[in-house]
Amino acid sequence: MVDNTQLDNTFHALADPTRRHIIGMLVEQQQHRIKDLVAPFEISFAAVSKHIKVLEKAELVTRTKIGREYHVQLNTLPLKQAQDWITYYEQFWLERFARLDKLLVAGTSKEDKDIK
Repeated sequence: MVDNTQLDNTFHALADPTRRHIIGMLVEQQQHRIKDLVAPFEISFAAVSKHIKVLEKAELVTRTKIGREYHVQLNTLPLKQAQDWITYYEQFWLERFARLDKLLVAGTSKEDKDIK
């Protein structure tokens, strides 16, 4: 299972629409200059930089310096770990609901017999 701190950081990072938009941009093109990530938003370079720091803390992106510019690249491993966590609990609840459904159907059939 995933480290809870890592999972908390991932979900915290994904909770903000600006950060999700940045992730979406990085999905379309694996690497961006930070200044290019600022363009779609009506916020300052400093604000985008703070969002990127949150994404870095969650290990969703890595920042590298190429020449005089910083580039950001997507790391999909934390997304995969979050997906695995969600899938595990989805299966858990689907199995529980299937058992409940069987019990309800069995209970309804017994009641129908008792009424007749």
